[in-house]
Amino acid sequence: MITSLSAPLPITPFFITGPTASGKSAIALALAERVGGEIVNADAFQLYQGLDLITAKPSQKERQRAPHHLYDVLSPTESCDAQRYREMALLIIADVAARGSVPIVVGGAGLYIKALSHGLADLPRGDEKLRAELNALPFEEMVARLLALDPQAAENVPLSNPRYVQRALEICLLTGQPQSALRQTFAQTQPLGQGIVLQWERDTLYARIDQRVHDTIAAGLLDEVGSLPSLGVSVEKVIGLREMRAHLSGEMTLAEAISAMQQATRRYAKRQITWFKREHWLQTICLDSQQGAESVASHILDLFPCLTPPSPPIQSQSI
Repeated sequence: MITSLSAPLPITPFFITGPTASGKSAIALALAERVGGEIVNADAFQLYQGLDLITAKPSQKERQRAPHHLYDVLSPTESCDAQRYREMALLIIADVAARGSVPIVVGGAGLYIKALSHGLADLPRGDEKLRAELNALPFEEMVARLLALDPQAAENVPLSNPRYVQRALEICLLTGQPQSALRQTFAQTQPLGQGIVLQWERDTLYARIDQRVHDTIAAGLLDEVGSLPSLGVSVEKVIGLREMRAHLSGEMTLAEAISAMQQATRRYAKRQITWFKREHWLQTICLDSQQGAESVASHILDLFPCLTPPSPPIQSQSI
């Protein structure tokens, strides 16, 4: 359940979530400017340096309009998991709150957001050697092994998402216990903060995704991908990387690579939509093409008046 909407100005974070291309970054920026907030990234790949276009990071011009945190903080060779993200984000949120600003967490990485909002069970950190072994398995085999070790995983793991399946299987193998039993913290903990999930009519969202791929191509995506250094296992999973490399190596035409990247992004958006449908603590905001970021920010303030900074007291003037 959502906490009281009339509480004093919070020091806990406000979350803006939703599928890719739903307008999260623009709305977060509009809201930050209205309430004196600071933006904290919750996109798993925008943490990494050098992936500006392919991950649709806010531009440098946009970042100058309000403080942005946890962008470009990791080398592309590093690994990151929900626990590491939580530790980094909590430090930033505490620092932002100490300045009297509103921490606005924005992103579509459902597991990272859940780790931050509800905490994590005492789960083992990622094991690089094991991850490499699992990454070499056919995806269907990973799913089969996970369900053999933890039949209840079908209820709490998106079985179409390779990253989540791999992490769940890794937990089972490292602990010797079903990961579903270890994740009960999520169901038993009240959320830290409150927030929204953006929702679009499916066809409109897919059209936005398709257009964004074209926009990133026009902005220089191929040059960005071609100039990337060696990447770690985590970053190799960025959507669009495989497709654009296939074009650069002559395996696909540009039109084929664009179509494949659009399809992969739409599939990812579908998985995100499924994830956030389960997050009942978030208030759903339905959007259409007529609404701009400013109008959505105003709607958020109507729903959550606690975000509005109090007006300064009127100073009496002596005559």
